[in-house]
Amino acid sequence: MVVGAAAALVLTGCSDKSTNESGSSGTNGAGSLSIQPVAQVDIDGKQVPKTDPAKAADPAGDGKATCPAGTTIAFAGALTGPNAALGINIVSGVKLALDQHNKANAGCKIELKQFDTEGDPQKATQVIPQIVNDKSIIGLVGPAFSGETKATGKILSDAGLVSVTSSATNATLTQNGWNTFFRGLANDDIQGPSVAKYLVGSAGYKKICVVQDNSDYGTGLAKSITEGLGAAADPSCAASIKTGDKDFSATVTKIASANADAVFYSGYYAEGAPLAQQLKSGGVKAVFVGPDGVNDPQFLSQAGSSANGATLTCPCGPAPEKFAKDYEALNGQAPGVYSVEAYDLATILSKGIDSGKVTRPELLEYVRSYDGPGLARQYKWNPNGELSNALIWIYTVK
Repeated sequence: MVVGAAAALVLTGCSDKSTNESGSSGTNGAGSLSIQPVAQVDIDGKQVPKTDPAKAADPAGDGKATCPAGTTIAFAGALTGPNAALGINIVSGVKLALDQHNKANAGCKIELKQFDTEGDPQKATQVIPQIVNDKSIIGLVGPAFSGETKATGKILSDAGLVSVTSSATNATLTQNGWNTFFRGLANDDIQGPSVAKYLVGSAGYKKICVVQDNSDYGTGLAKSITEGLGAAADPSCAASIKTGDKDFSATVTKIASANADAVFYSGYYAEGAPLAQQLKSGGVKAVFVGPDGVNDPQFLSQAGSSANGATLTCPCGPAPEKFAKDYEALNGQAPGVYSVEAYDLATILSKGIDSGKVTRPELLEYVRSYDGPGLARQYKWNPNGELSNALIWIYTVK
């Protein structure tokens, strides 16, 4: 996904005992709604088994690690601004991995430095050089959003600083010749076809309106989802909005006249929540479908009861029960979208450091050759920084 919000109201996660995984919940006008996992699907929209969390790498390791004092990794993403909840989810996952690592390894205390980009590509171009110029930083979790990643990927690549993102999903990011960028989840060209085939196949929708925002993330994903939907994507009700918009009356009117089965919104919750509300108040009966940029408790909080029944998708995996408890105990809120991926990626960096890879070139090569299980999935990268095997999760709000 990609952008950047006021501190998030992320409420206690609801545990799905049947899957031993946690969704995220929100109230604030929505009663007691939660985001619950439904199925993990492949690029054909077919359900596939989930990863066994018991086999995941443990950031604590064997407790015998040693590393130089001041060994540091960084986070870069939105910690303030309209989509800050997403960045907070990520950095909180990183904090949990490092907390578990540092408590177990007295001889290796990995430090974390946080950098707020607000999800703004222009600000990111000012922030990322600060990270590059800090020689204590040998690895980066981030950037978080696609736009800021696009704007700064060459800077990070030129500096030889490994960059593992838990959330930037625009498919073109791995086509720029960067040699330090690794994506920890499926890109939008996988999310698009996977979700499209699920909506047309398993969900049985015949007519779908695709609405996109004007971000790199929104436009890229909308193109992919529209192509995947084929004849089910109705061009007569396709619409574009701008990030920051709050009045969607023209879009609602267009969709209301289409009598569609579903509305796929390609963008972030800051606009997705009021759009869902206005569609509901405008009498639109179509199911609201949102991607990872919408899949956050803030969507429930801001959309209220209009979120009920929505389908949300994400290349991110749901939080296993123990992880959710540990995360909330440390951070004071339930995990959200990308929290699990951030934890897994920080774990990989810490494992590299524990194995003696304490310079930028060494840690970069460690990640490049890594192959191991995490809570969310198996992590092994192709030469261009894409996962060798990437899948998508389907969620529902109820």
